[in-house]
Amino acid sequence: MSMRANRVAEQMKKELGGIIGQKLKDPRIGFVTVTDVEVTGDLQQATIFISVLGKDSEKEATLAGLTKAKGFIRTEIGQRIRLRKTPEIEFAFDDSVEYGNRIESLLRQVNKEED
Repeated sequence: MSMRANRVAEQMKKELGGIIGQKLKDPRIGFVTVTDVEVTGDLQQATIFISVLGKDSEKEATLAGLTKAKGFIRTEIGQRIRLRKTPEIEFAFDDSVEYGNRIESLLRQVNKEED
């Protein structure tokens, strides 16, 4: 990613927290944390990685709610960040938190077995 794409991604990440937390009123959307944003080099597409607390059904409902609000979110980002063309957005789950928790539990298990 270019330096400009990194700056745009960081700015989008900052703005998305406020947009999702305060502007969206969809009851399907639970507690969402924006963990990362990846923007293509030409600033045409952005993948927003999210982490959601809850069961799998709640996570899927949250993803459906965010996908439904894509147009609104893109408009809000366009108003807050001055770009010639606002990137198309796509949401994806960030599994790194779950992966880290799994590794941590395995390490704890190994330490218990050694004692």
